[in-house]
Amino acid sequence: MGLKGKLIASVEVKCGGHLMHDLLHTNSHHVPNIRPHVNSFQIHEGESVKVGSVVSWSYNEAGQKKFTKHVIEAIDSYEKSIRWKVIEGDVLEMYSSFTIVTSHESQWTIWTLEYEKKTEDIPEPLIFWVFSLT
Repeated sequence: MGLKGKLIASVEVKCGGHLMHDLLHTNSHHVPNIRPHVNSFQIHEGESVKVGSVVSWSYNEAGQKKFTKHVIEAIDSYEKSIRWKVIEGDVLEMYSSFTIVTSHESQWTIWTLEYEKKTEDIPEPLIFWVFSLT
């Protein structure tokens, strides 16, 4: 069994946390237009980003094209949070499980990464801060 971890980052956003939530919840297909390291977003199951939907992202990491597929486990409109569980993709080469929770309040976006490393020598998944914070 690997080592479980949790990383949390809060980022101030000028547009307001509610707009960030709306972007990820109802307009995820626009993220590749505004994030240079994100190549594409696709919905595989479901008609929109809702609980049970399966979505994927392709992105660049250190000059290499990567892929991740998620199932949306929970959406809380009151808390403005979405729980994305990785079910397929490059990140699962190093981590047994990987979940991203995005939440938004006032002028803040909070990113929480919950993961389990396959072995103790696997690095912390700090590369994902590049995607979420820049």
